[in-house]
Amino acid sequence: MGKDTIETLKKIIKERVVIIDGAMGTMIQKIRPKLTEEDFRGEILKDHEKPLKGNNDLLSITKPEEILKIHEQYLEAGADIIETNTFSGTTIAQADYGLEHMVYELNKASAELAVKACKKYTEKNPNKPRFAAGAIGPTNRTASISPKVQDPSFRNVTYNELKKAYREQIEGLVDGGVDIIFIETIFDCLNAKAGIHAFMEFKEEKKRDDIPLFISGTITDRSGRTLSGQTPEAFYVSMKHSGMLSIGLNCALGADLMIPHLKQLSNISEVFISAYPNAGLPNQFGEYDQTPEQMAKAIEPMLKQGLVNMLGGCCGSTPGHIKAIAEMAAKYGSVREPKPKNMNLRLSGLKMFEKTDDVVFMNIGERCNVAGSRRFKNLIKKGNFTKALEVARSQVESGAQVLDINMDDGLLDGEQSMRKFCNLIASEPEISTIPVMVDSSKFHVIESGLQCLQGKCIVNSISLKAGEEQFLKEAKEVLKYGAAVVVMAFDEEGQATTAEKKVAISKRAYDLLVSIGFPPQDIIFDTNILTIATGIEEHNNYGVEFIEACKEIKRTLPYAKLSGGVSNLSFSFQRLNKLRESMHSAFLYHAIKAGLDMGIVNAGALPVYSDIESELLTLVEAAIFNKSSMATENLLAYAEKYRESMKGGTKVKDNLEWRNQSLEKRIEHALVKGIDKFIVEDTEEARLKAEKPLHVIEGPLMDGMNVVGDLFGSGKMFLPQVIKSARVMKTAVAHLIPFMEEEKKKLEAQGILSSSGRKKVLLATVKGDVHDIGKNIVGVVLGCNNYEIIDLGVMVPCETILEEAKKHNVDVIGVSGLITPSLDEMVHIAKEMQSKNFKVPLLVGGATTSRMHTAVKITPHYDGHVVHVLDASRAVNVVNTILDPERVEEFMEDIDDLYEDLREEHISNLQSYSFLSIEEARQRKLAIDFDKHPPVKAPSFIGEKVIDDFPIADLLPFIDWSPFFKTWEIRGKYPYNKYPKIFEDPTVGKQAKQLYTEAMDTLKDIMEKKSLVVRGLVSFYRAASVGDDIELFSEKDEKVGVLYGLRQQLVKERENDPYLCISDFIAPSSSNKQDHLGMFAGGVFGADEMAADLKKNNNDYQALMIQAIADRLAEAFAEYMHKETRVNYWGYANDENLTEAELLSISYQGIRPAPGYPSQPDHTEKQTMWKISNIAEKTKIELTDSNMMLPGSAVSALYFAHPQSQYFAVGKINKDQVSSYASRKNFSMEDTQRLLGPILGYDA
Repeated sequence: MGKDTIETLKKIIKERVVIIDGAMGTMIQKIRPKLTEEDFRGEILKDHEKPLKGNNDLLSITKPEEILKIHEQYLEAGADIIETNTFSGTTIAQADYGLEHMVYELNKASAELAVKACKKYTEKNPNKPRFAAGAIGPTNRTASISPKVQDPSFRNVTYNELKKAYREQIEGLVDGGVDIIFIETIFDCLNAKAGIHAFMEFKEEKKRDDIPLFISGTITDRSGRTLSGQTPEAFYVSMKHSGMLSIGLNCALGADLMIPHLKQLSNISEVFISAYPNAGLPNQFGEYDQTPEQMAKAIEPMLKQGLVNMLGGCCGSTPGHIKAIAEMAAKYGSVREPKPKNMNLRLSGLKMFEKTDDVVFMNIGERCNVAGSRRFKNLIKKGNFTKALEVARSQVESGAQVLDINMDDGLLDGEQSMRKFCNLIASEPEISTIPVMVDSSKFHVIESGLQCLQGKCIVNSISLKAGEEQFLKEAKEVLKYGAAVVVMAFDEEGQATTAEKKVAISKRAYDLLVSIGFPPQDIIFDTNILTIATGIEEHNNYGVEFIEACKEIKRTLPYAKLSGGVSNLSFSFQRLNKLRESMHSAFLYHAIKAGLDMGIVNAGALPVYSDIESELLTLVEAAIFNKSSMATENLLAYAEKYRESMKGGTKVKDNLEWRNQSLEKRIEHALVKGIDKFIVEDTEEARLKAEKPLHVIEGPLMDGMNVVGDLFGSGKMFLPQVIKSARVMKTAVAHLIPFMEEEKKKLEAQGILSSSGRKKVLLATVKGDVHDIGKNIVGVVLGCNNYEIIDLGVMVPCETILEEAKKHNVDVIGVSGLITPSLDEMVHIAKEMQSKNFKVPLLVGGATTSRMHTAVKITPHYDGHVVHVLDASRAVNVVNTILDPERVEEFMEDIDDLYEDLREEHISNLQSYSFLSIEEARQRKLAIDFDKHPPVKAPSFIGEKVIDDFPIADLLPFIDWSPFFKTWEIRGKYPYNKYPKIFEDPTVGKQAKQLYTEAMDTLKDIMEKKSLVVRGLVSFYRAASVGDDIELFSEKDEKVGVLYGLRQQLVKERENDPYLCISDFIAPSSSNKQDHLGMFAGGVFGADEMAADLKKNNNDYQALMIQAIADRLAEAFAEYMHKETRVNYWGYANDENLTEAELLSISYQGIRPAPGYPSQPDHTEKQTMWKISNIAEKTKIELTDSNMMLPGSAVSALYFAHPQSQYFAVGKINKDQVSSYASRKNFSMEDTQRLLGPILGYDA
């Protein structure tokens, strides 16, 4: 469409919502079952050495009629813009297929197909012009993230490699005639910046300003971040330099989940907004269930709220979806005006930073500068980048809003050091949250830094020192990188020292920059803060000259910013820290008033201006403003007089200052902070002042716990802190108990924490289940909120629960369970409560429970209130509400409505399941060719081996700490959701670190005292599969048992996908191949007893800590033993050399599925393991009636070694398989359906 494209698009977008097409991949998926490898190859690639099936972009050459048909279907549905079939059309992506040489041809051919379709439909209706957009995907590599966990500075692609690849793609697309370049599905902004750079260079060289640029990013999950960690606002700021006509979001999320992030983008964007979400979220089979009507309805709020200018569809969307969206959008006309032009300086790291009027001064952290920090320079020279990162982190923690990085030193490779350090901070979210100032006197070093940073940076610096030609050349490159720029007050004659010269150079540079399109708000002048009080007379007025220049630049150069290196001012007073800090603070106070916007300062080392000693401030300001010829001498004399005190810096106040507060405030502080050091003496003081001991509990102690409850409820305290608070509370109460017992006639002997009016909550882990950490946490949290807790412990039969509930006249019953058999026990409890005419509310919780199960299986059996409680943080609100007569009715109406909806959804889901018959599923099993891929070698022994009193120290490298934090309900948000990144989470990081430190202290104590014993067993047997089952044999080939398998039955989207069962990984008995299977059981002994003793001593916190650590040790023992099996006992991977991270990410050969979990969801299979290997007798790990293991911290698994073995989920199964399974196991159908209840695909 040529030069008219941009104006035509603007006109249409201002009139109505423009429609973008739907998913090309989804439509190709629909025809792929018909496409063979030969179809992908065509004639031109029939002899190509690599498989090509799945290379969808290639179909534009080998099956152009199919791609053209898809384009036309979308145009027929109402699309205004269709995207070319080039999502993977770069040399980087095509390298997987060995087709780098065809990239230009592939893009040109794809573009020509899209242009042809658009031309056809534009000619049909000239009033509705159609546009072909050249789709540029993100590639399959990321420039901001290391693929090597052990080396976060490593990258498998460089900025320049990406730029070159994108340039070649752009050439092909434009030569093919596209109207628009569309850089989409951006998960890493640095990749996109390389694409933008390539496009800007292309336009400049080819003089093609007529091609508009569209940008679309991907928010990868509900955290609201791209994969590389940026918020929508930071993403926008990083892209703004591109000159884009529109920006938007696509992929990863459905419309409903995309809206909050789209709102953030729309609220800031000065350009048009696009959105093309997925057709909902994928189901468990990777398919998209949202119908066209549902998707259109989900998108409609975007129009009602005025968030978008363009709409389309991504994964799962089809022409039907686009038609529905187009018809719905047609009702609205144009709904969004781009935001007015913003003239504030905006920068970004992972988050956006905006220099508004409210931000009086921007602190630029100075300590990551080899020229300004001796410590930092030494660390870099020694290659100690880990410690160097700590310097950067401390700058951020001290308040730096921008981080200055400088590697200019004669003994350093500045380019390499800059690149490595910038790559490293990209993997440190706490640091990379803020923008970076890339600082160097060498422009190639600056570029090496910019090529590693996805955010909008500041370049420090360029100048007119080498003349205008060089100045403009560098400025244009800075513009292509999308950075703001610092301009130093130098010209061909040298450095400006007077206000007049500073202003003149700045004015000249400003005019040159604006003439090439540099945004004036991105121009920052550093007019040189020079050293004063040196003893040289001409230096005395440098402070005045700088301040006067600031005033004039602000008056004459609109929107320009001012910066300076503040530490230069005081260089003549080396090592007199207090004096220097006072000079910097006073100078900034006045310079900021004159217009200074930012400065390179040590943000953590500045006293408040008003706190500077009066005499010192007078002398400092006399020097800054050159008030006296004696100013320097007077300052020197003061410095000499107080030299020793001048060497100090700002100090942290005594952390025991809180002890000076009132008694009530001291008690509150101790409870909130979990400090028990002084609580007994403070409680005694309160008792002596109170009329009764009980009044201390009901007064200051409960007041303090109410503060704890409020802080916890608002998310300002975290669970470990609350449990520590409870420990302090119990210590205080324990002190009061003897005094309360003296008043037996006035007080009840029991009820330690309250008066007789307290509500009672009974808690129990149900029969057969031994996991109680979650239940214990709920008990502590409710106890902190003045509920009396009757905790019956674990493995509690239904009869005991109900008897104790009646005995104590409880107000609420709460039941918990971890394993699937516990679900049936909860149903049984509900039925018994109904038959015995209970009326009290029943709360259901635990890892295996769900709202769906509660609604479908439990609620129908009990007329009383039944509520599923997700976690401890919700328990207080639920109990408070359900026991409040004024709120309970409305609350339960909402719950009942929700559960009714869930029951209807369950019925609908059952009706929608599509199953293969079990016979057909077996025919479509994973048919491993055991002749070509034989079983691995035999284990080193057949039979059992006991491992007793295993050293805990050897397990430390195998501990996965991420679940530990989830146990305590400490949840970081992406990218801080896993250990050790969770320590950097801005909300929970500090608490997570403290919790981890205490865990390590506890672990150290456990190892020193040998408090816990780790014991286990590993065993191996000859094995052969028979159908879905595995027969096991001793060394003498005597059959010792059978493990029964369950097979996937739900129909899969891809026709060739196998239907898996664990027996598929073992050679069949008919193959005459010798195969084997291993078993493992391991436990941590002593934790349950330690926890019980700690609870008796009112130390719930440490009891929970012991249990949580024991669970981690059990899992680490399983990981360790699996490695030992692979490397030694079985030895099929004796050359394995994996890192800890690779171990935890399962980067090894073989699997260890556990009975009761997704690959074999029947817990009764443990009974076979225990019988064959005699596990209970040899290890003392026992099974409960519900097949739970005792001790509670125990793990068991099966070992499969074949390279093609893989983890999978059986998923829902149908009645024919259940019947077969029951028959093979000699179980009744009723019992089998009960055991397999959670995976039944029908209503039993």
